[in-house]
Amino acid sequence: MARPHENGLLLDESIGPTSTSSPGHYSDQDPVYTSSNNLEYATIPSPMQEASSLSVSYAVSPLGVASVEAKKKLWWRNAVVNLMFIGSWFFFAILLSMYNKWMFSDSHFNFPYPLFVTSLHMVVQFILAALVLHIWPKKFKPIRYPTLEEYGKKAIPTGTTTSLDIGLSNLSLKTVTLSFYTMVKSSSLIFVLLFAFLFRLERFSWRLVGVILLICSGVLLMVATETHFVLGGFLLVLSASVLGGLRWGLTQVLFQNKKIGFSNPASTIFLLSPIMAITLCVLSLVIESWSSLFASEYFSGLTRTIKTVSLLIAPGVLAFCMVLSEFYIIQRAGVVPMSIAGIAKEVTTITVSAWFFGDELTPLNLTGVAITVCGIGLFTYHKYMSSIQSAMPLDAHGNPILDEEAMSLRHEGDEDDSVELDETVRLTSGRESDERQIDNPGHPEILFAEEEEGF
Repeated sequence: MARPHENGLLLDESIGPTSTSSPGHYSDQDPVYTSSNNLEYATIPSPMQEASSLSVSYAVSPLGVASVEAKKKLWWRNAVVNLMFIGSWFFFAILLSMYNKWMFSDSHFNFPYPLFVTSLHMVVQFILAALVLHIWPKKFKPIRYPTLEEYGKKAIPTGTTTSLDIGLSNLSLKTVTLSFYTMVKSSSLIFVLLFAFLFRLERFSWRLVGVILLICSGVLLMVATETHFVLGGFLLVLSASVLGGLRWGLTQVLFQNKKIGFSNPASTIFLLSPIMAITLCVLSLVIESWSSLFASEYFSGLTRTIKTVSLLIAPGVLAFCMVLSEFYIIQRAGVVPMSIAGIAKEVTTITVSAWFFGDELTPLNLTGVAITVCGIGLFTYHKYMSSIQSAMPLDAHGNPILDEEAMSLRHEGDEDDSVELDETVRLTSGRESDERQIDNPGHPEILFAEEEEGF
Protein backbone atom coordinates (compact mmCIF):
# COMPACT_ATOMS: atom_id res chain seq x y z
CA MET A 1 0.00 0.00 0.00
CA ALA A 2 1.61 3.23 -1.10
CA ARG A 3 1.03 6.46 0.75
CA PRO A 4 2.13 9.95 -0.39
CA HIS A 5 5.03 11.64 1.31
CA GLU A 6 5.93 15.32 1.71
CA ASN A 7 8.92 15.00 -0.64
CA GLY A 8 6.71 14.03 -3.57
CA LEU A 9 7.75 10.36 -3.18
CA LEU A 10 5.56 7.34 -2.48
CA LEU A 11 6.39 4.98 0.37
CA ASP A 12 5.38 1.38 -0.19
CA GLU A 13 4.18 0.38 3.28
CA SER A 14 3.92 -3.25 2.28
CA ILE A 15 7.71 -3.41 2.31
CA GLY A 16 9.00 -2.86 5.78
CA PRO A 17 12.47 -2.82 7.31
CA THR A 18 13.88 -6.09 8.49
CA SER A 19 15.07 -6.59 12.01
CA THR A 20 18.29 -8.12 10.75
CA SER A 21 19.42 -5.00 8.93
CA SER A 22 22.49 -3.47 10.48
CA PRO A 23 23.93 0.03 10.11
CA GLY A 24 25.57 0.38 6.75
CA HIS A 25 23.96 -2.82 5.41
CA TYR A 26 20.68 -2.80 3.54
CA SER A 27 18.57 -5.65 2.27
CA ASP A 28 16.07 -5.80 -0.57
CA GLN A 29 13.32 -5.50 2.04
CA ASP A 30 14.44 -2.15 3.42
CA PRO A 31 11.98 0.70 2.79
CA VAL A 32 12.01 1.83 -0.82
CA TYR A 33 10.71 5.17 -2.01
CA THR A 34 9.26 5.53 -5.48
CA SER A 35 9.18 8.96 -7.12
CA SER A 36 6.62 10.21 -9.59
CA ASN A 37 8.97 9.24 -12.43
CA ASN A 38 9.13 5.64 -11.13
CA LEU A 39 12.67 5.88 -9.74
CA GLU A 40 13.24 3.82 -6.61
CA TYR A 41 15.40 5.18 -3.82
CA ALA A 42 17.04 3.15 -1.09
CA THR A 43 16.68 4.59 2.40
CA ILE A 44 18.57 4.45 5.67
CA PRO A 45 17.50 5.22 9.22
CA SER A 46 17.60 8.85 10.27
CA PRO A 47 20.58 9.97 12.38
CA MET A 48 18.43 10.63 15.45
CA GLN A 49 16.67 7.26 15.16
CA GLU A 50 19.99 5.44 15.35
CA ALA A 51 21.80 7.96 17.54
CA SER A 52 22.03 5.63 20.52
CA SER A 53 23.56 2.78 18.53
CA LEU A 54 25.78 4.56 16.01
CA SER A 55 29.41 3.57 16.08
CA VAL A 56 32.29 5.78 15.01
CA SER A 57 32.71 3.77 11.82
CA TYR A 58 29.05 4.23 10.91
CA ALA A 59 29.33 7.99 11.33
CA VAL A 60 31.69 8.13 8.37
CA SER A 61 30.18 5.23 6.40
CA PRO A 62 28.23 5.78 3.18
CA LEU A 63 24.87 7.46 3.57
CA GLY A 64 23.03 4.82 1.54
CA VAL A 65 22.95 2.99 -1.76
CA ALA A 66 20.35 3.37 -4.47
CA SER A 67 18.93 0.34 -6.24
CA VAL A 68 20.63 -0.68 -9.49
CA GLU A 69 17.55 0.19 -11.51
CA ALA A 70 17.34 3.64 -9.91
CA LYS A 71 21.02 4.32 -10.61
CA LYS A 72 20.61 3.24 -14.25
CA LYS A 73 17.68 5.58 -14.79
CA LEU A 74 19.42 8.40 -12.96
CA TRP A 75 22.63 7.90 -14.98
CA TRP A 76 20.84 8.02 -18.33
CA ARG A 77 18.68 10.97 -17.34
CA ASN A 78 21.73 12.99 -16.32
CA ALA A 79 23.63 11.78 -19.39
CA VAL A 80 21.03 13.42 -21.62
CA VAL A 81 21.31 16.73 -19.76
CA ASN A 82 25.11 16.55 -19.78
CA LEU A 83 25.11 15.83 -23.51
CA MET A 84 23.09 19.00 -24.06
CA PHE A 85 25.75 21.05 -22.27
CA ILE A 86 28.53 19.17 -24.09
CA GLY A 87 26.83 19.88 -27.42
CA SER A 88 26.62 23.56 -26.52
CA TRP A 89 30.29 23.51 -25.53
CA PHE A 90 31.22 21.80 -28.83
CA PHE A 91 29.38 24.39 -30.86
CA PHE A 92 30.84 27.49 -29.23
CA ALA A 93 34.35 26.04 -28.78
CA ILE A 94 34.69 25.01 -32.42
CA LEU A 95 33.40 28.39 -33.58
CA LEU A 96 35.87 30.15 -31.28
CA SER A 97 38.81 27.97 -32.39
CA MET A 98 38.06 28.62 -36.04
CA TYR A 99 37.64 32.34 -35.37
CA ASN A 100 40.90 32.58 -33.44
CA LYS A 101 42.76 30.69 -36.15
CA TRP A 102 41.41 33.11 -38.75
CA MET A 103 42.21 36.10 -36.52
CA PHE A 104 45.84 35.19 -35.72
CA SER A 105 46.94 33.28 -38.82
CA ASP A 106 49.47 34.97 -41.13
CA SER A 107 47.45 33.98 -44.18
CA HIS A 108 44.20 35.50 -42.91
CA PHE A 109 43.45 38.56 -40.71
CA ASN A 110 46.93 38.29 -39.15
CA PHE A 111 46.28 40.26 -35.95
CA PRO A 112 49.58 39.86 -34.05
CA TYR A 113 48.33 40.43 -30.48
CA PRO A 114 46.58 37.24 -29.26
CA LEU A 115 47.11 37.93 -25.55
CA PHE A 116 45.65 41.42 -25.88
CA VAL A 117 42.63 39.94 -27.67
CA THR A 118 42.12 37.31 -24.98
CA SER A 119 42.27 39.93 -22.22
CA LEU A 120 39.49 41.81 -24.01
CA HIS A 121 37.48 38.59 -24.08
CA MET A 122 37.77 38.41 -20.30
CA VAL A 123 36.40 41.93 -19.97
CA VAL A 124 33.47 40.96 -22.20
CA GLN A 125 32.85 37.86 -20.08
CA PHE A 126 32.86 39.95 -16.90
CA ILE A 127 30.29 42.36 -18.37
CA LEU A 128 28.04 39.54 -19.61
CA ALA A 129 28.26 37.71 -16.27
CA ALA A 130 27.36 40.93 -14.44
CA LEU A 131 24.32 41.30 -16.71
CA VAL A 132 23.22 37.74 -15.97
CA LEU A 133 23.51 38.33 -12.21
CA HIS A 134 21.57 41.58 -12.54
CA ILE A 135 18.78 40.16 -14.72
CA TRP A 136 18.33 36.87 -12.82
CA PRO A 137 19.50 37.62 -9.27
CA LYS A 138 17.36 34.96 -7.58
CA LYS A 139 18.88 32.20 -9.68
CA PHE A 140 22.50 33.28 -10.11
CA LYS A 141 23.43 35.94 -7.54
CA PRO A 142 25.32 34.35 -4.60
CA ILE A 143 24.25 34.90 -1.00
CA ARG A 144 27.58 36.55 -0.26
CA TYR A 145 30.84 37.26 -2.05
CA PRO A 146 34.28 36.11 -0.87
CA THR A 147 36.41 38.30 1.36
CA LEU A 148 39.77 39.54 0.09
CA GLU A 149 41.52 36.71 1.92
CA GLU A 150 39.16 34.10 0.50
CA TYR A 151 39.48 35.60 -2.97
CA GLY A 152 43.26 35.49 -2.75
CA LYS A 153 43.35 31.87 -1.62
CA LYS A 154 40.59 30.47 -3.83
CA ALA A 155 40.04 32.63 -6.90
CA ILE A 156 43.47 34.05 -7.77
CA PRO A 157 45.24 30.66 -8.26
CA THR A 158 42.38 29.40 -10.43
CA GLY A 159 42.11 32.61 -12.44
CA THR A 160 45.87 32.85 -12.98
CA THR A 161 46.27 29.28 -14.25
CA THR A 162 43.21 29.67 -16.46
CA SER A 163 44.49 32.86 -18.06
CA LEU A 164 47.94 31.34 -18.61
CA ASP A 165 46.36 28.29 -20.24
CA ILE A 166 44.23 30.40 -22.56
CA GLY A 167 46.96 32.93 -23.29
CA LEU A 168 49.64 30.39 -24.18
CA SER A 169 47.14 28.45 -26.30
CA ASN A 170 46.24 31.52 -28.34
CA LEU A 171 49.90 32.53 -28.61
CA SER A 172 50.80 29.12 -30.05
CA LEU A 173 48.23 29.46 -32.85
CA LYS A 174 50.52 32.02 -34.46
CA THR A 175 53.13 29.34 -35.19
CA VAL A 176 51.37 25.95 -35.45
CA THR A 177 48.44 24.59 -37.43
CA LEU A 178 45.10 24.19 -35.71
CA SER A 179 45.21 20.41 -36.17
CA PHE A 180 48.65 20.19 -34.53
CA TYR A 181 47.48 22.46 -31.72
CA THR A 182 44.41 20.33 -30.97
CA MET A 183 46.44 17.12 -31.11
CA VAL A 184 49.06 18.29 -28.60
CA LYS A 185 46.48 20.04 -26.40
CA SER A 186 44.63 16.73 -26.11
CA SER A 187 47.52 15.53 -23.94
CA SER A 188 46.08 17.74 -21.19
CA LEU A 189 43.90 14.74 -20.35
CA ILE A 190 46.92 13.11 -18.70
CA PHE A 191 47.48 16.16 -16.52
CA VAL A 192 43.77 16.48 -15.76
CA LEU A 193 43.76 12.91 -14.47
CA LEU A 194 46.97 13.50 -12.50
CA PHE A 195 45.62 16.57 -10.72
CA ALA A 196 42.25 14.87 -10.21
CA PHE A 197 44.08 12.13 -8.31
CA LEU A 198 46.19 14.64 -6.38
CA PHE A 199 43.17 16.73 -5.38
CA ARG A 200 41.16 13.55 -4.66
CA LEU A 201 38.53 14.53 -7.19
CA GLU A 202 38.69 11.07 -8.77
CA ARG A 203 39.26 7.70 -7.12
CA PHE A 204 42.34 5.89 -8.40
CA SER A 205 41.59 3.00 -10.76
CA TRP A 206 43.99 1.04 -12.94
CA ARG A 207 41.18 0.53 -15.44
CA LEU A 208 40.74 4.28 -15.67
CA VAL A 209 44.49 4.77 -16.09
CA GLY A 210 44.49 2.17 -18.88
CA VAL A 211 41.66 3.91 -20.73
CA ILE A 212 43.41 7.27 -20.43
CA LEU A 213 46.65 5.78 -21.77
CA LEU A 214 44.73 4.31 -24.71
CA ILE A 215 43.30 7.71 -25.54
CA CYS A 216 46.72 9.33 -25.22
CA SER A 217 48.25 6.72 -27.54
CA GLY A 218 45.67 7.72 -30.12
CA VAL A 219 46.69 11.34 -29.65
CA LEU A 220 50.36 10.41 -30.16
CA LEU A 221 49.50 8.66 -33.42
CA MET A 222 47.61 11.73 -34.55
CA VAL A 223 50.67 13.93 -34.03
CA ALA A 224 53.35 11.40 -35.08
CA THR A 225 53.53 12.44 -38.73
CA GLU A 226 53.01 16.16 -38.30
CA THR A 227 55.11 17.74 -41.06
CA HIS A 228 54.79 21.31 -39.79
CA PHE A 229 56.46 20.68 -36.44
CA VAL A 230 57.59 23.89 -34.71
CA LEU A 231 59.46 23.40 -31.43
CA GLY A 232 58.51 26.78 -29.96
CA GLY A 233 54.84 26.28 -30.74
CA PHE A 234 54.95 22.72 -29.43
CA LEU A 235 56.40 23.87 -26.09
CA LEU A 236 53.76 26.59 -25.81
CA VAL A 237 50.93 24.12 -26.37
CA LEU A 238 52.47 21.56 -24.00
CA SER A 239 52.82 24.20 -21.27
CA ALA A 240 49.20 25.15 -21.83
CA SER A 241 48.25 21.48 -21.47
CA VAL A 242 49.93 21.21 -18.06
CA LEU A 243 48.31 24.44 -16.92
CA GLY A 244 45.00 23.19 -18.33
CA GLY A 245 45.12 20.10 -16.13
CA LEU A 246 45.85 22.23 -13.06
CA ARG A 247 43.24 24.76 -14.12
CA TRP A 248 40.38 22.26 -14.29
CA GLY A 249 41.35 20.61 -11.02
CA LEU A 250 41.35 23.97 -9.25
CA THR A 251 38.05 24.88 -10.91
CA GLN A 252 36.28 21.80 -9.59
CA VAL A 253 37.71 22.46 -6.14
CA LEU A 254 36.46 26.03 -6.46
CA PHE A 255 32.91 24.86 -7.13
CA GLN A 256 32.96 23.18 -3.73
CA ASN A 257 33.22 26.63 -2.11
CA LYS A 258 29.59 27.55 -2.77
CA LYS A 259 29.15 29.47 0.48
CA ILE A 260 31.63 32.15 -0.57
CA GLY A 261 30.10 32.96 -3.96
CA PHE A 262 31.12 30.16 -6.34
CA SER A 263 27.66 28.62 -6.35
CA ASN A 264 27.03 28.59 -10.09
CA PRO A 265 28.92 29.14 -13.38
CA ALA A 266 27.68 32.70 -13.90
CA SER A 267 28.85 33.96 -10.50
CA THR A 268 32.12 32.04 -10.91
CA ILE A 269 32.83 33.75 -14.24
CA PHE A 270 31.98 37.10 -12.65
CA LEU A 271 34.49 36.49 -9.85
CA LEU A 272 37.27 34.92 -11.94
CA SER A 273 37.27 37.09 -15.07
CA PRO A 274 38.85 40.20 -13.45
CA ILE A 275 41.97 38.37 -12.27
CA MET A 276 42.14 36.57 -15.62
CA ALA A 277 41.96 39.87 -17.51
CA ILE A 278 44.66 41.43 -15.33
CA THR A 279 46.99 38.44 -15.74
CA LEU A 280 46.58 38.42 -19.51
CA CYS A 281 47.14 42.17 -19.74
CA VAL A 282 50.41 41.81 -17.83
CA LEU A 283 51.50 39.00 -20.15
CA SER A 284 50.51 41.04 -23.17
CA LEU A 285 52.51 44.05 -21.96
CA VAL A 286 55.59 41.86 -21.44
CA ILE A 287 55.39 39.79 -24.62
CA GLU A 288 53.55 42.03 -27.07
CA SER A 289 54.39 45.60 -28.04
CA TRP A 290 51.45 47.84 -27.17
CA SER A 291 53.31 50.90 -28.44
CA SER A 292 52.94 49.70 -32.01
CA LEU A 293 49.45 48.26 -31.54
CA PHE A 294 47.38 51.43 -31.85
CA ALA A 295 49.75 52.85 -34.47
CA SER A 296 49.27 49.83 -36.71
CA GLU A 297 47.13 49.62 -39.83
CA TYR A 298 44.35 47.97 -37.84
CA PHE A 299 43.53 51.33 -36.24
CA SER A 300 44.20 53.57 -39.24
CA GLY A 301 41.02 55.56 -39.73
CA LEU A 302 37.60 55.47 -38.11
CA THR A 303 36.12 52.78 -40.35
CA ARG A 304 39.07 50.42 -39.93
CA THR A 305 39.12 51.04 -36.17
CA ILE A 306 35.41 50.19 -35.80
CA LYS A 307 35.93 47.03 -37.84
CA THR A 308 38.93 45.95 -35.76
CA VAL A 309 37.22 46.63 -32.42
CA SER A 310 34.15 44.70 -33.53
CA LEU A 311 36.28 41.73 -34.59
CA LEU A 312 38.10 41.83 -31.25
CA ILE A 313 34.99 42.01 -29.05
CA ALA A 314 32.63 39.63 -30.88
CA PRO A 315 34.54 36.43 -29.95
CA GLY A 316 34.16 37.40 -26.29
CA VAL A 317 30.48 36.49 -26.53
CA LEU A 318 31.40 33.08 -27.94
CA ALA A 319 33.99 32.64 -25.18
CA PHE A 320 31.41 33.49 -22.50
CA CYS A 321 28.95 30.90 -23.82
CA MET A 322 31.73 28.31 -24.11
CA VAL A 323 33.04 28.86 -20.56
CA LEU A 324 29.50 28.83 -19.18
CA SER A 325 28.95 25.41 -20.77
CA GLU A 326 32.34 24.19 -19.50
CA PHE A 327 31.55 25.17 -15.94
CA TYR A 328 28.15 23.47 -16.03
CA ILE A 329 29.80 20.27 -17.29
CA ILE A 330 32.39 20.39 -14.49
CA GLN A 331 29.71 21.12 -11.90
CA ARG A 332 27.54 18.21 -13.05
CA ALA A 333 30.09 15.58 -14.13
CA GLY A 334 33.58 16.55 -12.94
CA VAL A 335 36.85 17.40 -14.67
CA VAL A 336 37.79 13.98 -16.08
CA PRO A 337 34.50 13.39 -17.96
CA MET A 338 34.66 17.00 -19.14
CA SER A 339 38.17 16.42 -20.47
CA ILE A 340 37.10 13.22 -22.23
CA ALA A 341 34.34 15.23 -23.88
CA GLY A 342 37.06 17.71 -24.78
CA ILE A 343 38.94 14.99 -26.66
CA ALA A 344 35.82 14.33 -28.71
CA LYS A 345 35.60 18.06 -29.34
CA GLU A 346 39.21 18.14 -30.51
CA VAL A 347 38.60 15.25 -32.91
CA THR A 348 35.68 17.19 -34.35
CA THR A 349 37.83 20.31 -34.56
CA ILE A 350 40.55 18.40 -36.43
CA THR A 351 38.03 17.21 -38.99
CA VAL A 352 36.52 20.66 -39.47
CA SER A 353 39.99 22.25 -39.67
CA ALA A 354 41.12 19.77 -42.32
CA TRP A 355 38.08 20.65 -44.39
CA PHE A 356 38.05 24.43 -43.82
CA PHE A 357 41.76 25.34 -43.62
CA GLY A 358 43.14 22.47 -45.69
CA ASP A 359 45.29 21.05 -42.84
CA GLU A 360 46.85 17.74 -43.91
CA LEU A 361 45.72 14.50 -42.24
CA THR A 362 47.54 11.24 -43.05
CA PRO A 363 46.20 7.68 -42.67
CA LEU A 364 48.19 7.37 -39.43
CA ASN A 365 46.49 10.50 -38.12
CA LEU A 366 43.10 9.00 -38.94
CA THR A 367 44.10 5.76 -37.17
CA GLY A 368 44.91 7.81 -34.09
CA VAL A 369 41.51 9.46 -34.32
CA ALA A 370 39.83 6.03 -34.45
CA ILE A 371 41.78 4.78 -31.40
CA THR A 372 40.90 7.95 -29.52
CA VAL A 373 37.21 7.51 -30.29
CA CYS A 374 37.37 3.90 -29.04
CA GLY A 375 39.04 5.11 -25.85
CA ILE A 376 36.27 7.65 -25.32
CA GLY A 377 33.70 4.89 -25.68
CA LEU A 378 35.53 2.69 -23.16
CA PHE A 379 35.75 5.58 -20.69
CA THR A 380 32.01 6.20 -20.97
CA TYR A 381 31.37 2.50 -20.32
CA HIS A 382 33.77 2.56 -17.35
CA LYS A 383 31.97 5.51 -15.75
CA TYR A 384 28.59 3.91 -16.40
CA MET A 385 29.55 0.59 -14.80
CA SER A 386 31.28 2.34 -11.88
CA SER A 387 28.11 4.31 -11.21
CA ILE A 388 25.88 1.23 -11.42
CA GLN A 389 28.09 -1.10 -9.36
CA SER A 390 29.19 1.44 -6.76
CA ALA A 391 28.27 0.73 -3.14
CA MET A 392 28.95 4.38 -2.33
CA PRO A 393 26.30 7.06 -1.87
CA LEU A 394 25.73 9.03 -5.04
CA ASP A 395 24.84 12.67 -5.51
CA ALA A 396 22.01 14.00 -7.65
CA HIS A 397 24.15 13.57 -10.77
CA GLY A 398 25.14 9.96 -10.08
CA ASN A 399 28.66 10.85 -8.94
CA PRO A 400 30.13 9.21 -5.82
CA ILE A 401 30.24 11.16 -2.56
CA LEU A 402 33.61 10.79 -0.86
CA ASP A 403 33.80 9.88 2.84
CA GLU A 404 34.91 13.39 3.74
CA GLU A 405 31.82 14.82 2.07
CA ALA A 406 29.54 12.37 3.87
CA MET A 407 31.08 13.23 7.22
CA SER A 408 30.78 16.92 6.40
CA LEU A 409 27.10 16.52 5.62
CA ARG A 410 26.43 14.79 8.93
CA HIS A 411 28.54 17.35 10.78
CA GLU A 412 26.51 20.19 9.27
CA GLY A 413 23.32 18.39 10.27
CA ASP A 414 24.50 18.17 13.89
CA GLU A 415 25.47 21.85 14.03
CA ASP A 416 22.49 23.36 12.23
CA ASP A 417 19.78 20.84 13.28
CA SER A 418 19.04 20.44 9.60
CA VAL A 419 20.70 18.67 6.72
CA GLU A 420 21.42 21.65 4.49
CA LEU A 421 22.94 20.39 1.27
CA ASP A 422 24.20 22.37 -1.69
CA GLU A 423 22.91 21.89 -5.22
CA THR A 424 25.71 19.51 -6.20
CA VAL A 425 25.39 17.04 -3.32
CA ARG A 426 21.68 17.25 -2.56
CA LEU A 427 20.34 14.07 -0.93
CA THR A 428 16.99 15.44 0.18
CA SER A 429 14.37 17.40 -1.66
CA GLY A 430 14.34 20.64 0.30
CA ARG A 431 14.95 22.53 3.52
CA GLU A 432 11.41 22.00 4.82
CA SER A 433 11.59 18.25 4.39
CA ASP A 434 15.01 18.27 6.08
CA GLU A 435 13.57 20.00 9.15
CA ARG A 436 10.63 17.58 9.26
CA GLN A 437 13.10 14.73 9.03
CA ILE A 438 15.02 15.89 12.11
CA ASP A 439 11.80 16.55 14.04
CA ASN A 440 10.49 13.07 13.24
CA PRO A 441 13.02 10.36 14.25
CA GLY A 442 10.99 7.72 12.42
CA HIS A 443 11.34 9.50 9.14
CA PRO A 444 14.03 7.88 6.95
CA GLU A 445 16.59 9.78 4.92
CA ILE A 446 16.08 9.87 1.17
CA LEU A 447 19.23 9.08 -0.78
CA PHE A 448 18.22 10.94 -3.90
CA ALA A 449 15.83 13.75 -4.64
CA GLU A 450 14.33 14.97 -7.84
CA GLU A 451 16.61 16.63 -10.39
CA GLU A 452 18.02 19.99 -9.42
CA GLU A 453 15.71 22.87 -10.04
CA GLY A 454 16.39 24.40 -13.39
CA PHE A 455 18.69 21.64 -14.70
